[in-house]
Amino acid sequence: MLLEGKKALIMGLANNRSIAFGIASALKEHGARLAFNYVGEAIKKRVEPISQELGGEFTFQCDVSDDGQIKDAVDLVRERWGTFDILVHSIAFANREDLGGRFIDTTRQGFRVAMEISVYSLTALCRAFENLFNPDASVITMTYLGANRVIPGYNVMGVAKAALEASVRYLAADLGPKSIRVNAVSAGPIKTLAASAVSSFKDSFNYMETHAPLRRNVTAADVGGAAVFLASDLGRSVTGEVLYVDSGFNCVGAG
Repeated sequence: MLLEGKKALIMGLANNRSIAFGIASALKEHGARLAFNYVGEAIKKRVEPISQELGGEFTFQCDVSDDGQIKDAVDLVRERWGTFDILVHSIAFANREDLGGRFIDTTRQGFRVAMEISVYSLTALCRAFENLFNPDASVITMTYLGANRVIPGYNVMGVAKAALEASVRYLAADLGPKSIRVNAVSAGPIKTLAASAVSSFKDSFNYMETHAPLRRNVTAADVGGAAVFLASDLGRSVTGEVLYVDSGFNCVGAG
């Protein structure tokens, strides 16, 4: 198994249809040990049964907008594991009203919220956990084609994902001397709870199936396979990259 004995923190699991679930399942299949965060009691009730299903070793409260909770998470991981090998950042949020209409009408508060939760959280977590990463550790975050194309209804989240991809490059440069790799996976549209907030999702899902080079949509399991590659020694010289898992859709123009 490619990840035998490696320890992975999964940040942002929402339910068993999420991309984070597909990644966690794939990491587990290849031998990784897992732990999961949650935010609040409602999410805890969803995460804990999934953690049990996947053999997770512990769950912990961590709202990434709260530096105190991030510090508590670091202390807990240090106590339980000492060090670890894989950080999966599958965290994004924007107010629903900022995902409709025109991007130009995004509010200052809505912009700040989207950037803080969807972008800055990656930097905050990398900084907080920097001294707990083992050599050859891998940080993996989730992005989308809306970072460099206009996707109707994606709006402020597209701008946030562009900033996230830039953050990946800068973090890769900062952490590379410690042999810590930072990469992003850009998945095609997948039927998740988060995707349901994007008004054009159904159209994008159907369009990709008929216009992507592979003529098919992707699954959370497909993203999980890419994450295994990035987390394992197979990807030990890959950092600062955006890996597209979208049946090749990113390379074609309008059909």
